[in-house]
Amino acid sequence: MSKVVTFGSLNMDLTIECLRLPQAGETVDGSDLILNPGGKGGNQAVAAARAGAQSQMIACVGDDVFGRELLDALKAYGVDVTHVQTRENTPSGMAFITRYHNDNRIILHAGANHALIGPEVCSVLEEIACPGDLFVTQFECDLEATFAAVERAHHMGLYTIVNPAPAKELPDHVYRCIDLLMLNETEAQFLTGIPAEGAENLHRALDWFRTRGVRNVIITLGDAGSIVCCDGQEFLVPARRVTVVDTTAAGDTYIGALAASLSQGKSMEESTRFATAAAALAIGHCGAQQSIPDQNTIEQFLKEESLC
Repeated sequence: MSKVVTFGSLNMDLTIECLRLPQAGETVDGSDLILNPGGKGGNQAVAAARAGAQSQMIACVGDDVFGRELLDALKAYGVDVTHVQTRENTPSGMAFITRYHNDNRIILHAGANHALIGPEVCSVLEEIACPGDLFVTQFECDLEATFAAVERAHHMGLYTIVNPAPAKELPDHVYRCIDLLMLNETEAQFLTGIPAEGAENLHRALDWFRTRGVRNVIITLGDAGSIVCCDGQEFLVPARRVTVVDTTAAGDTYIGALAASLSQGKSMEESTRFATAAAALAIGHCGAQQSIPDQNTIEQFLKEESLC
């Protein structure tokens, strides 16, 4: 079985529920404050580990109490943190999340997430990764380091999965190094300039990415599921109907579970259905990493649905 190697962010998430969003200069009451390890990179690495993959993390935290808690959480979920660095005089990353009507608004403080530079990340990749392994990354770390890592992983023969979130422009030479681009409607519209509404526009967006050399693209559509383009073939994966509690980790759970399934040799269609089920289970619970289901729970959920 191939490894899943994730280069990405580690944040301590502070999330709070509110009945309405404050206006400028206004204070509103909040409830259900949660302090929870997160960060898109950490969430995706945890989701891969929970879904049965051998999951390794490349990241950086500060030499502070949050940094130690972030590492302890990853280890508890089965993620190999041997190559997570700790930097003095640099705070760990933090995310401030407001939960409002089954949606969330997030403000990031990068902290140590921007400490690693390209040569450092590439050096670790060369040490731990092998051809056929999967490389997963997002855009919450230093962008130049991320681009360098994607290129190096591609040239090493890894299967590269890129989640361009938060959305930022990619140069064409990076697009050509991406085996699977994973993004939501908002990110797709930002990158392509094509409105996200309607089947025809989604098809145009998929074509836009293909013309830039991306072999496979998945655009998640919230409660409408996801549209998948795999080796030129398109298909829609419907969402699972569940009670929504917190969507914070839904996208990251999908990506990590998908990578885990692909690492076990499953097809793209089977893997996307597995990932959809994992994300549905995650949004039924509060928090980021603590909401991510394990492989047995996901498989049981799929089995129960098939009997309905």
